[in-house]
Amino acid sequence: MTTQADKPVKAERSFPKPQFTDAEAGALDFPSSTSRAFSYYTPQKLRATMYEDVTFDVQPDPERHLLQGWIYGFADGSSGYPQDWTALKSSDWHRFLDPNEEWEQTIYRNNANVVRQVQQNLANARKAEAYRQWTRSWASFVERHVGAWMHAEQGLGMHVFVAIQRSAPTNMINNALAVNGAHKLRFAQDLALYNLDVEEQLDGFDGSAHKAVWQSDPAWQGVRENVERLTAVADWAEALCAANLVFEPLVGELFRSHLVLQIAARNGDYTTPTVMGAGENDYDRDLRYTRALFTLLLGDDAHGAGNRAVVQEWLGRWVPVALDAARRLQPLWSQPAEKPVRFEDSLDRAKERFARLAEDLGLQSPAGRTSERTAK
Repeated sequence: MTTQADKPVKAERSFPKPQFTDAEAGALDFPSSTSRAFSYYTPQKLRATMYEDVTFDVQPDPERHLLQGWIYGFADGSSGYPQDWTALKSSDWHRFLDPNEEWEQTIYRNNANVVRQVQQNLANARKAEAYRQWTRSWASFVERHVGAWMHAEQGLGMHVFVAIQRSAPTNMINNALAVNGAHKLRFAQDLALYNLDVEEQLDGFDGSAHKAVWQSDPAWQGVRENVERLTAVADWAEALCAANLVFEPLVGELFRSHLVLQIAARNGDYTTPTVMGAGENDYDRDLRYTRALFTLLLGDDAHGAGNRAVVQEWLGRWVPVALDAARRLQPLWSQPAEKPVRFEDSLDRAKERFARLAEDLGLQSPAGRTSERTAK
């Protein structure tokens, strides 16, 4: 029988004791040690905003705090977020701050509000049987042409903005581009769901007619060509310029605002404007950041003149394409029974809007000169 005394005594184990040298993290006091605000950037105003706190330097940059250089690269030898992915140049890309202050929380909150509003309007329309008040010509217009617009939004969202949303040199610009893509995809989805809702409620409404219209209707082939050309642009800033500064005012607003929103009520439709208006509100927000970015780039002390020459060349390239797309849409103005606006008047307003936009940026508008003749 083994007793307690017979058991071998284990040697006491020893462990190295920590030696504090005051070199470890948190050991030293710095001027901002007790501050509850970030000090690695200068806020635009007196106090930093939540947007600045969660956006500045989230994407590391060797020009700021990434001392060892980019930590990843590509097979062609480029690394990180190359600045030569656009022909435009900037003395400091980090100077751009999104005036919409979009980040994760605001993206979900703003889009949820839009979706909630659209759903409530559609529920009210179903309850009031509002679709049954439409004339057959207007129902045909909605199923064919309002439905066709979802393809333009889907193409821009998925194959333009989603494609370029990580191409800019800073997280602030990429956030804005990503939100722009989210707006486009959500609006395309709004139109698709609206199309299905009307098909369920209105007898004789063909919910699939928009596909053939987008693919083969001559009136839409200019818009389709414009969108498809945009998907092939490699320069992210050119794609942004051609989409938000050219296509949207000359084609997007022409169709959404100067046609659908103008004539829907005259044809007994008070529901479509609420859906289409959500897309107009999206563009207002997206244009706000686009103007801020190009104002910064075109006014750059070192590169402003060169950037203006490049953007002016882009306008000369894309305005004729957009005007051609706009003019091919002309037959749509004669299809509804009630036609309170003329196509030429609508196009003139769209061109005036584009001209003011170009002028505000210090650019010349080619919309009323050689480009117009080329588009014809």
